[in-house]
Formats: sequence, C-alpha cells, structure tokens
Amino acid sequence: MGSPTMTPSRALLAAGFLLVTACTGEDAPSADRSVPDGGACGARSFDSTFEAIQKVVFDGYGCTNDVCHGKAVSGGLDLRADVAYENLIEVRAQGTDASRVLPGQASESYLFAKLRAGTEPDSVRIEGSPMPSGGTPLTANHLEAVRRWIQEGAPRTGSIIDPASGSSAHVAALLDSCLPDATPVSIKALDAPEANEGIQFSMPPFGINAGAELEYCFAQYYDFSSLVPAEFQDAERGVFFVNGKRLRQDPQSHHLALAHSHLDASYLDDPSFGRWACRGGARDGETCDPRALTDCGEGACGSEPTASVACIGYGPPQAQVNVATGNIGGAQTAQQYIQPIDGVYEEIPLRGIVFWNSHAFNLTQKDAHVHAWLNLYYTADRRFELQQPPISAMNVVAGQAPFTRQVHCGKWEAPRGSTLYWMTSHTHKRGSNFTVDAPGGERIYSSTLYSDPFTLWFESPIVYDAEDAASRTFTYCAEFNNGVGANGQPDPGTVTRASRMPERASCIPTACAAGKVGALCNGSADGASCDSSPGAGDGSCDACPITAGVTTEDEMFLFFPRYSEE
Repeated sequence: MGSPTMTPSRALLAAGFLLVTACTGEDAPSADRSVPDGGACGARSFDSTFEAIQKVVFDGYGCTNDVCHGKAVSGGLDLRADVAYENLIEVRAQGTDASRVLPGQASESYLFAKLRAGTEPDSVRIEGSPMPSGGTPLTANHLEAVRRWIQEGAPRTGSIIDPASGSSAHVAALLDSCLPDATPVSIKALDAPEANEGIQFSMPPFGINAGAELEYCFAQYYDFSSLVPAEFQDAERGVFFVNGKRLRQDPQSHHLALAHSHLDASYLDDPSFGRWACRGGARDGETCDPRALTDCGEGACGSEPTASVACIGYGPPQAQVNVATGNIGGAQTAQQYIQPIDGVYEEIPLRGIVFWNSHAFNLTQKDAHVHAWLNLYYTADRRFELQQPPISAMNVVAGQAPFTRQVHCGKWEAPRGSTLYWMTSHTHKRGSNFTVDAPGGERIYSSTLYSDPFTLWFESPIVYDAEDAASRTFTYCAEFNNGVGANGQPDPGTVTRASRMPERASCIPTACAAGKVGALCNGSADGASCDSSPGAGDGSCDACPITAGVTTEDEMFLFFPRYSEE
C-alpha cells in the first residue's frame, strides 16, 4: 500500500493561485490572546461578526492602508469597509479560478489560504507571499475567527454561532470583542451549473423555530430528461452520469441528504405525502401540482415535512431509501465540494420522486428557514462506478458515564479489489478527535470539529486487493467528552443533561449537575442527594450517561469511505 498524502489545500493548488500583493500592518497585534474562560468578550463592541473581522483583522493588520488594499487596490482587491464584503463573496481572485471567499468553505477560499499561510507556515502550498506580507501574521485566534465566519456561511450581518455552545460568545472571544447574540444565517444561493456542465436540485425551503431541533423528510418530483445533454444520459435505462458535486445549505443543519425513492410520478397522489405546497417565492404556502415543475416560480413544490429519522418508513411502502441505494448527495457542513475523479462516475435517475432528509437545529433565539442546493456535474468518462459508504461502518455511543472522556472505536474492511478515493467522518456534538488508522496501523486521518469534519483525498487512489482481510481493515476511533472541562474538572455546561434533551431523546440522570456536582444520584426527582448540604435545596440530579441516537444530544460515530470495486 502506498502512503496517502493529506492535502487540505488541494482545491487551492488546482486553481493555480497567483497571489496578490500582501500588506504590512503596522498596528497589528504582536501576541496571541487565549480565549477567556467562559467566553468573556473584550472591550470592543461590534454589531456583527463581519464588522468585527473588518476592524480587528482587515483594519487592525493594516490591509486597508493606502499602499495595500486601500487606495492602491493591490491585486484588484479593495478591503475598505464600504466595499470589502462585495469584493470578497464569490468574487474570483486575480489570476485564479477560485473565490476570495466561498461561503461555507474556508478550505476553498483564497483569502483564508493567504491568511493561514502567514499564521501556519507550510500548512498550505501557495505561490508568493502569505498575508500580511512582511508584517505580523494573524494570531491563531483571529485566523480561527475568520475560518469560522466563512464556514458558517460568511454572513454580512448578524453574529455567527458556535455549534458546540450555541452562543456567539466564543467567536467574540476569539476576536477579543463583544458581539450581539447569535442569529440565523441565510447563506448566498448556489449558482446552478452551465447547461452543458451539470444540473441543480433546489430544495423546497422549510422553517425551524428558535431553539428547536428537528429531523424532517419531505418529497419532491423532478424530471431532467429534457435538460441533460444526450451524451451524458442513457435514455433507455433512464439514467444520467455525474462526476463531482457541490452542495450548499444554510448552516442551521447537522446533516442534509437527498435520495431517490425509486418511485415514479404515479405515486405522487399517495396520501402519505399530504398536501403539496409551494415553499419560497411569491406563491409560498399555496397548493401546487408536483408534476408542474415550474408551477411555483422561484419557489419549489414539496410535500408536507414529516418528522422522520433518515426517511426510514417515510412515504409509500414501496419507497426504497437508504445510504446504500438511491443516495444522490448530502453534507454535514454549509458547503461541500466533491471534486471529480478521473474515470469515476455515478448513475442518477433522470426523473422520479426524491426524498430530502434534513436534520436541522436552530440554536439561536430567532426563527429561521433552511434552504439548500445540490449541483451535479456531468461526465462522459465512465470506467469506475463510485460506491456508496456502507451502513455497517457506523457505531452508536451509549452508556458513557457523566463527567468522563472515553475513546470508542470500530473497524471497516475494504472489499477485495476496491479502490479507495476519499474518506470523511461524522459524530454529534460531544465527539472529537476522530481518527482513522490504515491497515498496518498508520494514522492517516484526523478530524477535531464535529460540525466541520475533515475530508481526506488520496492524490493517488489506493487499491486493496490482498486476500488477507487484515491487510484491508481500517480502524476508526473518536473521543467523546461527556462533561469534562478544560481543567479536567466536571463541567455541568457540557455534560448530557435530561433537562436539555430535545424531542425524540431522553436520558436517566445518574449524577449531580448542581450542588455536589459530579456526585451520584438517582433520577431527576433526586435533587436532595445533590444538595451542597442537607436541606440546602441547591442540588439538581440532571447529568446523564451518553445516549445512543440521532439528535445532537445523542451520539453516534460513522466512518464514510468512498471507493469503487472491480
């Protein structure tokens, strides 16, 4: 087996970046600031995350001075406050095919690569000098704030949220600033591909109340048979061929999946779908005919959203939806790009009923909507059919005691004769440090943030053809923290708590979350056992073992390898 190469900057290299002239910030900070305990913010106050980045990063490091991205407009980029946002969001950097800022994808954002090259030398391979050139690099905290702003959709207004805490305070602390409470983000809509390059699915948007978490399924009918060019489809078999995908969604999402139900238009009147209605656009809420594909104008016609986990049991009984059959696309992040691989292809039905499965959570105190778009890119080079990740590569996490850290592991055996192209991972909010060891024990993958899992691409795909199963078996592990603070002490703020479990989730408390924190107790009614002193009335038996399940308060961990077979 050859050694894989991790290339988080591969998209930047493929774009052939020619770096713009960088800046020297005379008044840039000279030392890193640690995040204060409790996420306390500093003396500077801003109305939005972007305003804080403008002042703390662009202005603070001298990038808006006259000889740089001010009057001189170095590299064609003006970063002064009145025009900076418009000049960054999905605007091609000079001499490249990449955007300066691609909402939801820091690893594909030219600006972030330039800044990261200064703070973390040799972490990305780019030509020219990093930003700021000749000046003080961004602190690790400031760089992380920029990354998080991009990952959370790069909004112009409002404060982005920290997915772990549900607050804007942590990002505010990274910028040593004060920010308003976090607000929902509406990401910039994804442009559809050119007609000869690909096709777009547009999800009927739906609402999610403040502080709510839900997992919905709903249906949509499509017919691409007259839109897909003849060279990219097999009309007789009713399929078209794709290689590469891009998905974008509002960041109020833990995951989004789109799957073909294997149902045709004859099932559209099945009562299980309920009323079909326009969502979004001028006809929002009006009844629509799902067969009339333009009936909703700028909106989309969809069935009634129904609470369902992974669409299991949703719709007519003839529906077939799972991760092994019918999967068209999905993501755990605000944006995901699956780059084309030479000779690899997937077959997608030209028409039929698809099921959208969205696990959304709105941690803010304002109601929100969730939008999503999925682009599929055509291919005529069809040598290796890409396989979907097996459901067997999934483990649940259950029974881990309150106020403990524990590593859980699983194994995946690559089919004999398979070629491995890339891999990624999935946990819920208490999971971190997801690792994968290749056959033989070499550590090849590491991902630390549950809401932004790393995707590892193999620059040279690896073939596994040995008869011995052990030489084709990967070990994947994740560490789960059920309420241990950075100081090693019990942290009631991050432990699994019965009082915070959403619908479809439950737990039985076994430890105290207030009073004698960490002491044993027996159920929610046993607050007296937790009192700091007999009769004090300040105890709460509320801390639970980790439970297995599908909400962000439950846990699981999944390994997603992508491969083809002979």
